[in-house]
Amino acid sequence: MRGKVLMVQGTMSSVGKSLLVAALCRICKQDGWRVAPFKAQNMALNSFATHDGREVGRAQAMQAAAAGVEVTVEMNPVLLKPEADSQSQVVVLGRPWERLRARDYYQRKAELWAVVTAALDTLRAAYDLVIIEGAGSAAELNLRQGDMVNMAVAHYAAAPVLLAGDIDRGGIFAQLLGTLLLLEEPERRLVRGLVVNKFRGDASLFQTGVTILEERSSVPVLGVVPFIRDLRIADEDSVALDEKPPAPGVPDSLTIAVIRLPHISNFDDFDPLRAEPGITVRFVEQPADLYPADLLILPGTKTTVADLRWLHERGLAAELVARVRAGTPVLGICGGYQMLGSHIFDPHGSESDTPEIAGLGLLPTVTHFSHEKQTIRVEGRVVAERGIFAGVCGQECSGYEIHMGRTVLKDGSLPLLSIRQRGPHLASDTDGAVDEPGRVAGTYLHGLFENDALRHALLRNLAARKGTGATPALALAHFDRESQYDRLARVVREHLDLERLYRIVAEGVAGGGAEREAEERKP
Repeated sequence: MRGKVLMVQGTMSSVGKSLLVAALCRICKQDGWRVAPFKAQNMALNSFATHDGREVGRAQAMQAAAAGVEVTVEMNPVLLKPEADSQSQVVVLGRPWERLRARDYYQRKAELWAVVTAALDTLRAAYDLVIIEGAGSAAELNLRQGDMVNMAVAHYAAAPVLLAGDIDRGGIFAQLLGTLLLLEEPERRLVRGLVVNKFRGDASLFQTGVTILEERSSVPVLGVVPFIRDLRIADEDSVALDEKPPAPGVPDSLTIAVIRLPHISNFDDFDPLRAEPGITVRFVEQPADLYPADLLILPGTKTTVADLRWLHERGLAAELVARVRAGTPVLGICGGYQMLGSHIFDPHGSESDTPEIAGLGLLPTVTHFSHEKQTIRVEGRVVAERGIFAGVCGQECSGYEIHMGRTVLKDGSLPLLSIRQRGPHLASDTDGAVDEPGRVAGTYLHGLFENDALRHALLRNLAARKGTGATPALALAHFDRESQYDRLARVVREHLDLERLYRIVAEGVAGGGAEREAEERKP
């Protein structure tokens, strides 16, 4: 018996579809469903490694965690990872497929429709309920012909659709009613509920608005969901950084400056730091913003060479080197780690058309790109015992790697981590590097800061270097994403008509022919 389906689509990007799906996954899990998320095609630089060493969008990994299940490639069969020059790496079922420009990709999307539908069918065979996330707007008129992520999927699965709008941006009536107006009649029939998302203030004052929406659309409003502040859940992509206000300075706090690279990836790495009391984390783009900072971080990036050039063009490279030589420590993660070395070699054009480029020269390492992509979960422990990692040696840690290239250590650097397990296999390996003074370090490990003991020790070292009186109060917070999923579910449960929603799921979409219509509309 195939599992039931429910789909969440939006009036535009960033209305909160990913979080609504995560909330519904957690709620349904709590209510006894075996539930899984699904997004046919995701465009994002934030990604995650599955248990079997493949790659999916970070949002689907987050939603799977909310559902309490292991993320698999079927939950996100097509992942587009934007690169420089208007092209993307196309990841299909967790493996790199092609590097295509946008026009070329649209000409080849039809090849992927069978992959998308097979993935959804696999999930429906394994779960009671699959909650499907759309992308962008449900009414992208210029993209309707090649759609394989919004209404084409809803038609194929005969999925009832919730249409969500973002009232925080304003124009909620135009968003919801305008989107419904632009949909074709067969598409409108699939929309079974409206959700007003990100409401600030007293929702009772919007009751007239609910009435207007229902009268003009003949579609019930299932809920007015409030704006949820300081939710520590991984965001889908870097557009979310635009919505995060600059962190206010706190007297005697530690300040960590994360350089916001143009192709920054997996910036949820820093959520545990942002959650710590007495820590100010800023995402910066200007040289002047690197001072004052107690730690500089070069984050992950999809395009190491292009973003390294951007650092030089902005003057950030020169300022970063100057700050480090003046005594400020720096940590590079993934692509940021590669940039810290002396050279990057890419003779096969795996990442760019530049066969060789000088790095920042802050670590005695070199990186060699190859065609193989590493996507794997990792367990190990810290073996460095110097500088900002003093007293951290022996701390256990886990995370995941997603990168092209292999970095080789030269004289003057030591490994940061000893690896005992890569994926399901035991391994004897090392990761990362630390220079002799212990002021410059790098690692391929995403999720490093989610290891509480390691993070706490590192922050205490930074506080001791600064000489702040806040040292004893630092690093006492336990970072727990599970509690955040519960918090999200609790808020959405309180403001959504779940009885009506479950009735919509149970009824499904009446009438055959949905799969035939989807076949006619496929890319």
